[in-house]
Amino acid sequence: MTEAKTSLKRTLIGKVVSDKRAKTVTVLVERRVKHALYGKIVIKSSKYHAHDEKGEYHTGDIIEIQESKPISKTKNWVATRLVEKAVEV
Repeated sequence: MTEAKTSLKRTLIGKVVSDKRAKTVTVLVERRVKHALYGKIVIKSSKYHAHDEKGEYHTGDIIEIQESKPISKTKNWVATRLVEKAVEV
């Protein structure tokens, strides 16, 4: 069997909203869902703490995070790659 094993870990893409903690970034992930009763498309959002070992991601960056084993009390995700760099003002 030389097939590449597909990862069972979830991946999400979101925006870094905080990089103040050491080796940790806070990522805001938004998703669009249809309201159960009214049928309107609404935006739901969740924040995740992701492990950033090298401190390479900063506020405004759009990154991909992947589920992992618990790293700390609040961290169960690891930042895997940069999707889009933040626009500097």
